[in-house]
Amino acid sequence: MRACAQAVADFLKQAGLASRGLIIGYDTRFASEDFASAATEVAAGNGIKVYLCPKATPTPAISFGILAKKAGGAIIITASHNPASWSGFKYKSEDGTSASPEVTTEIERHLSHTLTTGKINRVPLSEALDQGIVKYLDLAPIYVQQLAKLIDLTQLRQARLKVVVDPMYGAGAGYFNMLLGGGAIQLVEINSERNPLFPGIQPEPIAANLAKLSATIKEQKANVGLATDGDADRLGIVDENGQFLTQLQVFALLCLYLLEVRGERGPIVKTITTTSMLYRLGEIFNVPVYETPVGFKYVAPIMLEKNALIGGEESGGYGFRGHMPERDGLLAGIYFLDLMLKTGKTPSQLIDYLYSKVGPHYYQRRDFTFPEDERQTITKRVSDNLPQSIEGVEVAKINTTDGFHLTLADTTWLLIRFSGTEPVLRIYAESDSLTRVERLLELGKELAGV
Repeated sequence: MRACAQAVADFLKQAGLASRGLIIGYDTRFASEDFASAATEVAAGNGIKVYLCPKATPTPAISFGILAKKAGGAIIITASHNPASWSGFKYKSEDGTSASPEVTTEIERHLSHTLTTGKINRVPLSEALDQGIVKYLDLAPIYVQQLAKLIDLTQLRQARLKVVVDPMYGAGAGYFNMLLGGGAIQLVEINSERNPLFPGIQPEPIAANLAKLSATIKEQKANVGLATDGDADRLGIVDENGQFLTQLQVFALLCLYLLEVRGERGPIVKTITTTSMLYRLGEIFNVPVYETPVGFKYVAPIMLEKNALIGGEESGGYGFRGHMPERDGLLAGIYFLDLMLKTGKTPSQLIDYLYSKVGPHYYQRRDFTFPEDERQTITKRVSDNLPQSIEGVEVAKINTTDGFHLTLADTTWLLIRFSGTEPVLRIYAESDSLTRVERLLELGKELAGV
C-alpha cells in the first residue's frame, strides 16, 4: 500500500501536480484510517502537502474536495460496494474524476519501479502535522455548501415526506440528515453505525442487500427508501411498497427529472449496461445520447467533452453537470426526493409515469463466479455461438467493445460480459416483460456455458 502511495507521489511530480497537494480520505472498513495515515506519511515524505480527512468521508465529498481545493488529486482507501474482506486504493485525478486508463498505466509503471528498488520515502504523521505539510480537513461543510448551490435544500427540508435512509454501515452515514435535517421531512436512518463486517449484507445497494430497508419502509409507512454503498457514490431506491427500483429505472427517472421537471437540456452519457429508455427520452427531448464501456473512467471524459447533463451506469452511479463528472449517490438521492416533491408522485407512480412516455421496460442481472482459467474458453464459446435472431426477432446489432451486447430489432437487449473488478461473469437483459427477460438470461447462461 505504501508502494502504491509512493507511485502516486512519483506520478504527481512527473505530471507537475505535486505543488497542488493531495487529498487523502477513507471509508468505514477495517483499518481504513490506518491505511490512509500510512499513505499520508509517504506523500509527506515526498514533500507533497496533504489534506487528510479526520473521519470516514464519502467518495463524492472527496472528489468535490479536489476541485474546491484545486488539489492535484486524491487517494481514497475504499473497496466501495465489495465484500467486507476487501479494501482498496482508489486514485482520483485533478478534475475529480476516476483515473483514466492512461493515468492508471503511468501510476502502475511507477509502482513497478518502486517495488523493484524498494525505495519509499516516509515522514511520521506526527512530524508531518507539526511541520504543517499535513493538515486535517473536514470536507463535509464544503460538500454541503456545494449541494446547496445545486438544489434548494431549504425547500426540500419542508417536504412532507418520510424517508428511510440506509448507508449500509458505510461512509454516507449521517449525510442525508446533515443535508435535510431540522425541517418537516422525517428521516429514519438504519445501519448507520460503523461495523467493518457489514453484518448480513454486502454494501452494494441492490435488492438482495436491502431486505431490512424494505421491511423498515413498510413498518414506518414511509414514502421512500434511499440506500448508499460503502463509500456513498452509488444509490439504491426502494419504493413506498418496499419494492426495489432497478438502477435502470432510477437512471431514466433522474434524466426525466432534469429534462422535464427542471427544464434543462444537454447530452446523456450511458454505459453499455444501462437502459434503452434513455434513447427514447433523447428522442422526446431532442438531446443526444452517448454510449461508453462500463466504468466512470469512460463516462467522465465524454461528460467533460460534451458538457453532458448526466452520466450514469448500471451499478447505481450517476454524475451531474454543474457538480463534477463523477458518481454521487448522495446528490442523486436528493434529486430523487425533489422529483417526488415537484411531481407529487410516489416512486411507484413515477415508474408508471415514466412508462407512459417510453413504454414498459424490465431488467435483471445475474452474476456467476467462474475459474479464472476459464475466461478465454467462455469468451470463445460465446463468440462462436452468437445467434442471428432470438425468438424470431432479428439481432439488429452486436457490440463487442465490452463483452457481447446483442440489440434486437425491438430494442430488447442481452449482454454477456466479465466484471472489470472481480472474478464474476455478468449476464444482463432488458425487455418489455419480466418473463422475456428471464428467458434472455437463460439464453445468456446457455451461451456462456456457466
